[in-house]
Amino acid sequence: MSKLYIDVGSTYFKVKDAQGIKQYFRNFDQNIAVDLAQKCSDVIDSYAKEDIFICSSANGGLSTLIVGLTNSFSLKYATNIAYNSGINIIDTVLYPNIKEYPIPTDLIDVVIVTGGIDSVENIFSHDLTGYLSKINYSNIVYCGSAANVPYMKENIENIKILPNIVTDKLHVSEEDLKNYLTNLYQADIIGKEDIKELYAITANQIFSTPYIVNQTLSNLHKRFTEVVDPFILVDIGGATTDIHYSTDLVADNMVLEGGYDRLVFKKLGVYKSRESLVFSARNNEFVYELLNYLNVTENILDEKSEEATRVLMQLSIFLVLYKVSSQHTGYITLHLERLKSIVFTGGITKVLSDEEIETIMHFVYKKILGYTQTPVMVVDKAYEIWTLR
Repeated sequence: MSKLYIDVGSTYFKVKDAQGIKQYFRNFDQNIAVDLAQKCSDVIDSYAKEDIFICSSANGGLSTLIVGLTNSFSLKYATNIAYNSGINIIDTVLYPNIKEYPIPTDLIDVVIVTGGIDSVENIFSHDLTGYLSKINYSNIVYCGSAANVPYMKENIENIKILPNIVTDKLHVSEEDLKNYLTNLYQADIIGKEDIKELYAITANQIFSTPYIVNQTLSNLHKRFTEVVDPFILVDIGGATTDIHYSTDLVADNMVLEGGYDRLVFKKLGVYKSRESLVFSARNNEFVYELLNYLNVTENILDEKSEEATRVLMQLSIFLVLYKVSSQHTGYITLHLERLKSIVFTGGITKVLSDEEIETIMHFVYKKILGYTQTPVMVVDKAYEIWTLR
């Protein structure tokens, strides 16, 4: 192999060369470039900068707040587009009721404001600007009625103006907002000071790992012959859990372009977001039945043992499949009954056995969804999908 591939994850470095893939646990007391050099300088120095390709998933995705005029159109459209861009939606706000919503306390990466067709004027007022003035956010984008653009520009600093996502025929127009959010995610990745330092060792563009993974999905069956369309890929790591899926699997899909998209669960990682994973588990109506199914008690959620970590990994598989199933309405709903294959990758494949993963699939499909068949399970134990570009 004449190329070196490096993935900077939230917990591990993954490095692939002619000898195969190696993983190195990150030292969080050092910046990424120094830590990587200490662990892998010999192999890095043996490659030309033009032959080194780097991707990163270390930022865990962007947090988003959406303000829309109606549930049926603007909020629904913007939410669908955001999810299809791999964005983490922390909340949605229905503008007519904006005074009733609590103020988010965490930093929000991007606020989306939308509503109305282009001919409708005077939609937004000081109620919006007053609400926004209390929020700590990094970016704000407006993609609503064109007639309201002057008001938005005059009253909201540094606002990005995009074409309306709601057409005059009340159809969705997703391309501009989707491209903006995708580029914002990419800019966040490469804008990190630690990541920018890695350009000292590569002459190539540094991409986000999810972007690279999505580029490989249409050809995945060439490497994994068991993979049959339609399929989803579940990537469970230390900070986040991602699902990569075909847009054809989305129930009530409004996004016009085909291909594969990503849905990220920022608080379902096993290590960095362990506490939020446990919180989600305790508040799920089926988890205690699942724990009984696994022959463990709820006390396992309080433990810090190898067994507890394995159970948490199983719970993360269950929760992410549950959250995109017809049993849950908070996220995009995927037609899980149509799946022929589910591909698992990420940190869990190094810890869980095939049988432990399959146990969760059976519980989801047969106990929760009531289906008689389960998809074929494919496990990427070498965690090499990100290198198949």
